[in-house]
Amino acid sequence: MREAVLRPAWAEVDLHAVRHNVRVLSELAQPAEFLAVVKANGYGLGAVPVARAALEAGATRLGVAVVDEGIALREAGIDAPILVLSEPALPEAMAEAVHHRLTPTLYTEAGVEMAAFAVGQRRPMNVELKVDTGMHRVGADADTAVKVARLIQDSPHLHLAGLWTHLAVADEPENPYTALQLERFESARDRLAREGVVPEYVHAANSAGAIAHPGARYDVVRCGIALYGYDPSPALAGLVDLRPALTLRARVSHVQELAAGERLSYGLRYEVKERSLIATVPLGYADGVPRRWFDVGGSVLIGGRRVPIAGTITMDQLVVDCGSTLEVGVGSDVVLLGRQGDQEITADEWAAALGTINYEVLCGIGPRVTRVHIG
Repeated sequence: MREAVLRPAWAEVDLHAVRHNVRVLSELAQPAEFLAVVKANGYGLGAVPVARAALEAGATRLGVAVVDEGIALREAGIDAPILVLSEPALPEAMAEAVHHRLTPTLYTEAGVEMAAFAVGQRRPMNVELKVDTGMHRVGADADTAVKVARLIQDSPHLHLAGLWTHLAVADEPENPYTALQLERFESARDRLAREGVVPEYVHAANSAGAIAHPGARYDVVRCGIALYGYDPSPALAGLVDLRPALTLRARVSHVQELAAGERLSYGLRYEVKERSLIATVPLGYADGVPRRWFDVGGSVLIGGRRVPIAGTITMDQLVVDCGSTLEVGVGSDVVLLGRQGDQEITADEWAAALGTINYEVLCGIGPRVTRVHIG
């Protein structure tokens, strides 16, 4: 915890909230199993602590984007099934997936050959087949899926454990494309069944699918953003009792009183309107506070009140205008994301103002911000 001691800025992760979110989503999707997506270092909140909390709350599987992320979980002592959501591109990566008992996703004939070679004389490895039903990012089309499935089934080194797809617009509940994707997925399942290929389980639902599309829940739901307490889109806001798990906070590092007319930070783009206390906060755009947050009227919470960011956000610091009535000093608590008193600033608020999504806000918190896990 040296970083937390030497720099008064940190991301507080509430594992009680993570457990709560797993429970409410699992109840909604039952009897489907719950796969907790902890890629990108648990959406920036810390993959290992989040994974452990999710498993404690009833998750049975984990999902990562790349092999390295799965290895980190294994090295932390986590023994649950771990699905690598994309086909490992390099033979070295596939070999490491085998060695660390990860479950790779496959969707090309070359990938099957690479996986079978990596297994060698070991006992058969579980793999999953991804079908592209219209997202057109990765996955096998219907014809290729049949070929890949046959290769997996014919290999003494591989076992087809799962079949899955990914939904492109599940966060738009009225969009008919989700129904079309599920129809294509069912068609692919039927074709495979006629070939004698029946996987142990199938899955299609991401967070939005789990929340808004009961027909997508199948045997497993894969929840990412909802695991961390955020709705997949404004259209799904409030449908599930989710609790945000992240609070981004710091302590004021410097305070000065400036007269009206003084200008602040790079470019001198902010003018003090009246004699005010100006507080420096030791977080900047290198830590995931976007430089544009000033341009769009961003604020922070101090003393239970919103105070405006006062000038260009710099790499390591930002300044805020506390006015003439707020009591603030070095060490005062600052919340950039989260709740303080009866006020709250959410990743959704940042996302709406900045023209992005809450996923990017969470994942954007920089690596030098210490994660402090509570609960």
